[in-house]
Amino acid sequence: MPGPSCVLVVDDSVSQRMHTVALCRSLGAAQVLEAEDGERALQQLSQASPRPDLLVIDLEMPVMDGIEFIQQLRVRQLHIPFVVASSREGALVSSVEMMARAQGLPVVAGVRKPLSPAVLREAFDRCGHMAPAQHAAPACAPASAVDSRRLADAIARGRIVPHYQPKLDIRTGLLRGAEVLARWTDEHLGVVAPDRFIPAAEAHGHIHALTLSILEQALAQAARWNARGLKLSLAINLSPRLLEDASLVDEICARAERHGVPASQIVLEITESSVVTYVGAALGVLARLRMRGFGLSIDDYGTGFSSMQQLARIPFTELKIDRSFVHGAHRQDNLRVILQSALDMARRLGLVTVAEGVETIEDWQLLQQFGCSVGQGWLIGKPMPADALLPWLEAEQPRLSALRASAVATT
Repeated sequence: MPGPSCVLVVDDSVSQRMHTVALCRSLGAAQVLEAEDGERALQQLSQASPRPDLLVIDLEMPVMDGIEFIQQLRVRQLHIPFVVASSREGALVSSVEMMARAQGLPVVAGVRKPLSPAVLREAFDRCGHMAPAQHAAPACAPASAVDSRRLADAIARGRIVPHYQPKLDIRTGLLRGAEVLARWTDEHLGVVAPDRFIPAAEAHGHIHALTLSILEQALAQAARWNARGLKLSLAINLSPRLLEDASLVDEICARAERHGVPASQIVLEITESSVVTYVGAALGVLARLRMRGFGLSIDDYGTGFSSMQQLARIPFTELKIDRSFVHGAHRQDNLRVILQSALDMARRLGLVTVAEGVETIEDWQLLQQFGCSVGQGWLIGKPMPADALLPWLEAEQPRLSALRASAVATT
């Protein structure tokens, strides 16, 4: 996909702004707008037609600084992808980037100034491949439209279905498994985003039925793939609400046995906050699942405050590192140190390591260098329906072979 055609550069330094403008034009941007602070930028956005496809935002500016400007973008619901650029220390840039992601804003990257052609080209490429939901309000149902009866009916009729995001072995570049992700397209509402219907399922008491429905469909698909000789590990998310239910273990085991899928082929992902909230019941449920042979993954590792405590008291088999510590770590010292430390610790504990948010070849190569086990992200493949996985694998063989060759070269 092409990069942005219209860019707005927000920077109070004339020399830095001219440098960025020249880079944008050299990379193919047909129109480059300029503003010297956040307030002027907001005025530009209220008048610009067409609206810019990408913003490049400095942090330190008079009148309205970059952080205030980003917050105003959120308040005004201006969902325009942006790059945070600053000459300040990497930790500050990284914290602003993570702040934006936590608020659901379409941040493309956090980078150091002065911008280089390679860094800006990578940002252009990422902007061109961003999911439509990150650009602006898509054809998604608003939260208020996800009512309990409609959701329950969709679950009962099997309208909420699993999609599969491929996971590659970092060392060999071979397909190792997939994460199972729930997707819902309603005949009246259109696409309903997971971050809307999953909280609604939890709030209205439907999360148990939804999880078992997705699990049932995923196990049936795993059985079909197994019969064709494609044995993939499938990672399935467990809502924290389910960890209070002692019957969950038997229900999961019964379904796996019915479809003839071994427990060792299934990894159950649990966010670290889940165990903190439901610690008493959760420890028993997770220990029983592990005794039955299921893999256990601590998801979004590093985003909470008790990750190490959870690793010490729960029999996890896998550590999944949050994308905020993966993407861009090759250019940010603090992220690189955290990533390497997490991978080294996991290796000493004998855990499989999974890195999410692998979006560039630099991300992939750094994970190879640090000895990560498995990667997933846009560089590898986006979530897709089951019937698209094998055609994807066949069509992507040349590119996957290049990743494989890269892995061999670094070992």
